[in-house]
Amino acid sequence: MIDKNSPVPIYHQLEEGIKQLIESGQLKPGDGLPSEREYADEYAISRMTVRQAIINLVNDRYLYRVKGKGTFVTEQKFEQNLKGLTSFTEDMKARGMKASSKLLNFEIIPANLKLAKQLNIKEHGPVYEIKRIRLAEEIPMALERTYISANLVQGLTKTIVQDSLYKYAEENLQLKIAGGQQIIEATIANKEEVRLLEVPENSPVMIMQRTSRLADNRVFEVVKSTYRADRYKFMIDLKRG
Repeated sequence: MIDKNSPVPIYHQLEEGIKQLIESGQLKPGDGLPSEREYADEYAISRMTVRQAIINLVNDRYLYRVKGKGTFVTEQKFEQNLKGLTSFTEDMKARGMKASSKLLNFEIIPANLKLAKQLNIKEHGPVYEIKRIRLAEEIPMALERTYISANLVQGLTKTIVQDSLYKYAEENLQLKIAGGQQIIEATIANKEEVRLLEVPENSPVMIMQRTSRLADNRVFEVVKSTYRADRYKFMIDLKRG
């Protein structure tokens, strides 16, 4: 891990070596690291050099410190590309992970004026209200509230919602989901989100509000999702001009 004849600073070599162990899975989330003294003794380097490497990794959120206990590997965030429109299930499967949902509420409600405008339906029209926790490998990732016109997507059941809503709409109802618009903002988790997402009080979360449309421009769904900021980050490609 350390080559003292290299022109690369020793602290940077140690930093990159630890980073590689994390990214390769040899160091897993929650694993504790050796102390600064142990690293210094192992590689015959100064504790100040070790400290600089650890500080950089903490700042880059590869590691976190607990006072009186030590330094530990951080849970790495999922990166979601905002360029395309995919469901949570599709996104997790693409990562080779098991996606699941915990259904909190599934019922048909009359659309209030605001929701009717968002879905482009008549006020008091029947709307599915779906509230669920989205999980990856049994870990809560997001609290999702979905609203869909019951006249547009007929035959929706709890079983279908637990699997993949997009799959049902496209394969069973031949509805082509073409795209949508998303708005993202940062805030602090409320009491319900703290409880359901299993995060500490005052934890940062990201709110994503999405309106998805079909190929014929009809509104397919309105979704408000609260993502754990400690587990998710979003990425988008930008082009000048």
